[in-house]
Amino acid sequence: MQEQEIAKNEARATLKYARISARKVKIVADLIRGKNVDEALAIVKFTPKASSELIEKLLKSAIANAENNHGLNKQNLYVAEIYANQGPTLKRIRPAAKGSAVRIRKRTSHVTIVLKEKED
Repeated sequence: MQEQEIAKNEARATLKYARISARKVKIVADLIRGKNVDEALAIVKFTPKASSELIEKLLKSAIANAENNHGLNKQNLYVAEIYANQGPTLKRIRPAAKGSAVRIRKRTSHVTIVLKEKED
């Protein structure tokens, strides 16, 4: 009963297998954690990082989920949680000196945003 009540006033959006390192995503994620939704969108829009475009799209998706699926008001929403976990690493091989090979690790990440409604 209590878990359903908590889930009722929150909306989430998840991006899986994003082709960017979780370490790079966490830089932008730390900027918007705890912020109002409108303020977070403004911060992400003007942050010159590779992950800011992904996070902006994901944040808009979470806002749409909150409005359409959960009936929440956009003005009362804030970023309660945002985290980036490491996904599977794609391993590639690049030729190196003396006939050897070097492994290239192309990292992926799973990003999750949870929006909650402020209680006045």
